[in-house]
Amino acid sequence: MTALHDHDDARRDLAEMLHPLVRSLIAAERPVLAAHGISMWGYAVLGALDDGPVRTQAALCEAIGADRTRIISTLDKLQSDGLISRLPDPDDRRARILALTDDGRRIRRSVRAAIQANENRLLAMLPPADRRGFLNAVRLLSELPPDHINGTAAD
Repeated sequence: MTALHDHDDARRDLAEMLHPLVRSLIAAERPVLAAHGISMWGYAVLGALDDGPVRTQAALCEAIGADRTRIISTLDKLQSDGLISRLPDPDDRRARILALTDDGRRIRRSVRAAIQANENRLLAMLPPADRRGFLNAVRLLSELPPDHINGTAAD
């Protein structure tokens, strides 16, 4: 490594470094998802619902960053496959409570195990301390609200 790369001001941007990695990770996930009969958005829905039911489709869309008009077909497929339920909210019959079914939970965990097996293979290329530090940093940064990431948060 040259001295130029030892300085923070000479490093590549985070997005520039992470984009090829994220693109490759997504490509590695696609065959796993296909083998389980779900889409990337379907997996995102199952993941969001694994934490517990969501009161409205709008709240689900906000949680996963999906467009409300485009997620309906994903929800329809997940429901027809028996992976989620959409039941009327007893307090507001116009709203639907979305929940993971037992089959949905099983599929979610199976997909996650397969994806993380590949990730663990990749992470094993790092020394243990670097692996822990990388995972911790990614977790912390991914939990930041968007206004902190784009620099618009009030101090």
